[in-house]
Amino acid sequence: LFELYDVAGIKGMLIANRRQDNQVKTYITYNKGRDWRLLQAPPTDLEGNDIHCVLPFCSLHLQLQTSENPYLPGTISTKGSAPGVIVATGNIGAELSYNNVGMFISSDAGNSWRAIFEEEHNVWFLDSGGALVAVRQPSVPTKHLWISFDEGRQWTQHSFSSVPLFVDGVVVEAGAENHILTFFGHFSHRSEWQLFKIDYKSVFSGRCTEEDYQTWHLHNQGEPCVMGQKQIYMKRRPGNYCMLGKDYSRILSAESCICRAHDFECDYGYERRGDGNCRPAFWFNPSSLWRVCSHGQNYLNSTGYRKVVLNNCTKGVKETYTARKQLCPHRAPKGLTLTTKDGKLTANLATNVSFLVHLDEGDSLRTNVQLDFGDGTAVSYSNLSWIEEGIKHVYKAAGIFRVTALAENTLGYDSTTLFLHVICPVEHVQLLAPFVVIRNKEVNITALVLPSHPRTVTYFWWLGNNSEPVITLDGSVSYSFPSEGFHSITVQVSSANVILQDSKIIAVRGFFKSLLLSFSPNLDELNPDIPEWRQDVATVIKTVTDFPEDQLLVAVFPGIPTAAELFLLPHKNQSEGRKRSEEQLERTSDIIVTALNQNLVEFELKPGVRIYINDIVPAPAPLVDSSPRHSSSAMLMLLSVVFLGLAVFLIYKFKRYGLVPVNAALL
Repeated sequence: LFELYDVAGIKGMLIANRRQDNQVKTYITYNKGRDWRLLQAPPTDLEGNDIHCVLPFCSLHLQLQTSENPYLPGTISTKGSAPGVIVATGNIGAELSYNNVGMFISSDAGNSWRAIFEEEHNVWFLDSGGALVAVRQPSVPTKHLWISFDEGRQWTQHSFSSVPLFVDGVVVEAGAENHILTFFGHFSHRSEWQLFKIDYKSVFSGRCTEEDYQTWHLHNQGEPCVMGQKQIYMKRRPGNYCMLGKDYSRILSAESCICRAHDFECDYGYERRGDGNCRPAFWFNPSSLWRVCSHGQNYLNSTGYRKVVLNNCTKGVKETYTARKQLCPHRAPKGLTLTTKDGKLTANLATNVSFLVHLDEGDSLRTNVQLDFGDGTAVSYSNLSWIEEGIKHVYKAAGIFRVTALAENTLGYDSTTLFLHVICPVEHVQLLAPFVVIRNKEVNITALVLPSHPRTVTYFWWLGNNSEPVITLDGSVSYSFPSEGFHSITVQVSSANVILQDSKIIAVRGFFKSLLLSFSPNLDELNPDIPEWRQDVATVIKTVTDFPEDQLLVAVFPGIPTAAELFLLPHKNQSEGRKRSEEQLERTSDIIVTALNQNLVEFELKPGVRIYINDIVPAPAPLVDSSPRHSSSAMLMLLSVVFLGLAVFLIYKFKRYGLVPVNAALL
């Protein structure tokens, strides 16, 4: 439909402009859209000349716009107190046009039409619809109005102003006994508004009596039954200039008709086919009407038809087209669906999650429904109606849970599954990676997430110089670095609209040497076991060493007893002379081992507290290589530089830990 107009005074009567074959045409219905037809054009024009307009190639088309100005009617006007009278702007032809338009009127509810003006006019209903007043549209000034007492068959011209007026609106005074019209407008676009009050009571000869009325039968092209009734109305005889009384009633009688096919439309889910019958639409399953029906009970089985709303017909084919009461069949469950109440597949930890179970077919009262939440708990219901509002459950752990619903009765079963992501925000992420790795040798990199989020977070890994991240659902990834040097690795963890990241620097070499270090037990008593403490120790040691920064690394392990790992690295460019470099690393390692075993490496933590690095402990399971030439620890946290040779380690700048700085002394 392009436009739709509800005709006042006649229930079920609608006029619509519909697009068909790239043309807009005007149609009319008398049964709320069940059947539509084109409008028959007037037989003659205003001059009495025949109009040769043959349906369906030519018909009358009406403009159906309403007015935004409350004091002006739209392009079509009807009134409940004047049933059957329709005044509209329109044109005659193959389609609706806004050129060569005129004014048309019907006094028999759209069955026949007459031309009344060649130009567009505004028309008002007076005296409860007993009279019509017409004025040219505001775009053209006028000093005349036209009034009709015979539903537009004859019009009488009257002057209301000595100067042409642009009429902006008309106020029809309220009240059945009031016969005052107030015109307002302007003489020119620059002038002020002008008001004209017109009392048209004097044009009436008196109040109408019974002899002044005649009956009018509402019909649809001769069919007297409209919306299941034969309706008879009272109308004033044409040419009688009497006033309608305030107690005047239009409807004389309304008699119910015998029901026929046109009193019924297609029921919900059905559509009319080419043969005129109502068949199920492609998206509609008629069996869904009794999906919640219980065996032994009754349901209304649709015939595909229903009586048009407000239709008052009786008997006839009513029983044939009306839905029939039938026993509910006993069927196996079918079409089981499981969703969350909000339609989402994610839920926050420790909050209520509502699950909805829906069954297309099956005895809802005698079908057992089991719902397994996937976290070790399940519920069972013997009646679907008990869980129409949903089944609530609270998950106490994050993760991805397989939620399964099973519907079962004596004839069979149906099941369905939903995967629910229970999430909570990430609070901390820590990147765990070895400090030194072998070039082109695969190494494991791990992200530790707190709180634990099994399978509910997404990991984005930026490794080396790669411009695109590696995306995983697991907290670890394997990677091999193709070139030597110091490489940056970053991991981002995304969960519940929260993203956190951590970064590390990894040294990549063709080979290296590592030693595991231990400290005297008194260090454990003053070890706060925090990254800042280990970082400050490394920073102080770095300032007193002459060994190149990129060739000596040390990692202090978290936890107690305090331990560390020392890495000896070759020069970053060892494409030639690798054997010689390996021998140098081996000799340096032997010197350090000797010094450590003889308690020659020590530092003063604070006055009176001296710490010895005097032992080599067995290495944990290596991460990068198991050859005797190099090894690495399982949990490496921080990077620092250790003094090469027989030196005393110096600790200073411990203001945040309350430690006393001391001076360095060489052995």
